[in-house]
Amino acid sequence: MARNRVGVRTRRRILDATRTLLAEEGGEETVTLKAITDRAGVGAGSFYNLFETKEQAIFEVVKEAIAAVDPDPSGEGIETIGDLVGAFGAFLDRNPVVARIYLKLAVGGGLTDRALAERVLRSHRERIRRFAEALAREGVPSSESVTVAERLLSALTGFALHAQLQPDFDFLAHATALARTVTAGSRSASETVS
Repeated sequence: MARNRVGVRTRRRILDATRTLLAEEGGEETVTLKAITDRAGVGAGSFYNLFETKEQAIFEVVKEAIAAVDPDPSGEGIETIGDLVGAFGAFLDRNPVVARIYLKLAVGGGLTDRALAERVLRSHRERIRRFAEALAREGVPSSESVTVAERLLSALTGFALHAQLQPDFDFLAHATALARTVTAGSRSASETVS
């Protein structure tokens, strides 16, 4: 039991060190494993007992940042599309360095690293599921909700990339307008068919 508590504390120190270094350095390419272990006060062996790679620790930091803005952390299925779009925007706004690193690793790293691609795809599939369920709750026919969710998330990711390249791009305004258009358009199309 005590050994488990030590592991939990060590993991927390490593993640805190990773988060701090990312904020200070501004990118994952300048944050080394040695810098993480030195900042956390642990050896490389302790790091590798808990994480396979530096990127895995970085993704855990990203995961925590996303969880911090989750509109439905208990998984009750009560979030709306507006809530989910707002959470996406809050993640970008509150964690600009972490968001940039996530986008870079997901897009660039996912193209060359199969394990990384699988991790990104698992996360993406979960977002698709949550968006599709929220769309269905808002009146989008369930037969269309997954396709609409995929299109919406693709656009949001594109908006996020645009915001990284052009800092004055108003992600939230574009994302909110798109979400309204998508949900209204899908409901109108299903009403016309009915």
